Amino acid sequence: MSTQPHSQALLEWHEGQPYSAHFGDVYFSRESGLEETRHVFLQHNQLAERWQNLPHKTFTIVETGFGTGLNFLCAWQLWEQIAPADASLHFVSIEKFPLKHADLTRALDLWPELRQYSQALLAQYHQIVPGWQRLVFCQGRVQLTLLVGDVLELLPHLSSRADAWFLDGFAPSRNPEMWQDALFTQMAEFSHQHTTFATFTSAGIVKRGLQSAGFEVNKVAGHGRKREMLCGTFTRHERPAIQAGCAIVIGGGIAGTATSHALAERGWQVKLIEQESALAQHASGNPVGVLYPKLARNDVPLSRLSLAGYLHSLRLLQRLSLDQASHMRCGMLQLAFDEQELERCQRLVAQGFSTELLYWVEKEEASEMAGVPLSHGALYFPEAGWVKPQAYCAALAQHANITQTLSTHATELRQCGDAWQVWAGGQLLDEADIVVIANAAQAANFSQTRHLLLEQVRGQISQLKQMADMPALRTLLCTDGYISPPVEGSYCLGATFVPGDTTTTVRTEEHQQNLEMLHRMAPALHTTLMPQVPTGRAAIRCTSPDYLPLVGPVLDAEILEAKPPRYTADPASSLPWLPGLYINTGHGSKGLTTAPIAAEMLACAIHQEPAPVDSELLAALDPNRFLLRKLGLKRMVRGLACYPLR
Repeated sequence: MSTQPHSQALLEWHEGQPYSAHFGDVYFSRESGLEETRHVFLQHNQLAERWQNLPHKTFTIVETGFGTGLNFLCAWQLWEQIAPADASLHFVSIEKFPLKHADLTRALDLWPELRQYSQALLAQYHQIVPGWQRLVFCQGRVQLTLLVGDVLELLPHLSSRADAWFLDGFAPSRNPEMWQDALFTQMAEFSHQHTTFATFTSAGIVKRGLQSAGFEVNKVAGHGRKREMLCGTFTRHERPAIQAGCAIVIGGGIAGTATSHALAERGWQVKLIEQESALAQHASGNPVGVLYPKLARNDVPLSRLSLAGYLHSLRLLQRLSLDQASHMRCGMLQLAFDEQELERCQRLVAQGFSTELLYWVEKEEASEMAGVPLSHGALYFPEAGWVKPQAYCAALAQHANITQTLSTHATELRQCGDAWQVWAGGQLLDEADIVVIANAAQAANFSQTRHLLLEQVRGQISQLKQMADMPALRTLLCTDGYISPPVEGSYCLGATFVPGDTTTTVRTEEHQQNLEMLHRMAPALHTTLMPQVPTGRAAIRCTSPDYLPLVGPVLDAEILEAKPPRYTADPASSLPWLPGLYINTGHGSKGLTTAPIAAEMLACAIHQEPAPVDSELLAALDPNRFLLRKLGLKRMVRGLACYPLR
């Protein structure tokens, strides 16, 4: 699925109100956009009545056309006023031409009564790039999933049920590309028998398309000078009930703590089991970790995951509010250190990403930014930075719904009716509705996940003291490795990559490899810091043969291999699932960036909420993909959204 950059909105201002130059139309009613939104979308989806009597703990609205965000803010305001305190609102909005931050600010200034909501939105409305972005408000009670791109391209990759539709693209006469049968057909795919819709238009093509797709359509009075509008209800499919219960997460690194946090935010009572006496002691135990996206020339799953995980992690860290001693957005220079890397950087710049995400700087400007002389130009990522992994994991695990059980080595999983039991030797530790395995390569120690293809890779970092009276590096530098600015007086650089090696003794030769990398990256800084004897740390990271993590529900490999289904069978009904068993592992050296968004994918899938990424990326991370391919069932690798999860 392509996520190449789209154009931003072309805005004009007519009498102080935003006007789309692309579509030749206004964004909202000149008389009263606020009242129009409430009349069309809130009232005619019966949101006030439905939210006062919610049968489920979550409610999902899907919108075509985010525009100025007015519909989202009005829905959020109403939700806060009348919805149960323990329920969550998911608002999914698809926008082909997103507004610039400055234009959105000016537009929302028109509605002073929404200021507390618009300011919260604007605080997170940064680095809006093509594809999926998740913005979280009110400690997770309100979540906005903004999809940037063409609605007919993106909607098929949604993985959620909609409880209400806001059809708010520009009028069919101005935006015929959106109002097509494909839109109405996809709406039906994601609707259930209580799903409603509302739209400002009463055009015949819209009415007939919705009726053909299975919606009961009513023509009612519009707002203001708009005589008529359409609203109605879907007539098929029941929505299954999802309730939070008890969960066990095995592993206290970044994958385990992020998964625990994502479930706890949704009301789960989580027991987090870690074999060491403290969290983040293995691959997540380095003194400093770096946060930046490694983007490829082309649209490939690893690059898409890296970008989505980077943006998600930045927003998550913003919500966690770590202090400056634990996290700093110092920016990162990704140096074009050879011809191949220069070509990759130029390709990325040519794609037209927002300068909030990245931009090119020549070596002179790069040197000024870094505070040390550099020999190459670079891609600059203004929001990239470093974080202390142990502080990050501790903040994630510090939740009222999470109980930590340390110094406890889980050795066995057993199914017991609809529950899962976790055992340590011959002792029953606990049982729960679901279990998530997030203990890196040790996942292979459980019989249910022994078949998963996991590889262990040794990595060693080196630390060098900042020299007194010498200029300090001010940004991250990255080539085939990285170096951080001084944190508590020490630079951190690395890391080596030694597949299959599971020893953690610090080695002189790997320090030398890191120093050689530093010399290639910044010769002047290398000279400044030498001679020194580095200190360091080695840890074992876990990855997979295709370098993508394993995230999702787990199949019963023994049954599947003994009796594989036909290639043409339906995956949902023909595959032998282990209901309630999930995994989040294999993040390699990028776990700080990718594990938190993987945790969000799992939590959303368990709750049948909108995923933070597209369905193709979910499929690429399916933990069963290697087994299914081995059995000639590649077609069944379809991702979390397609399978029964509990």
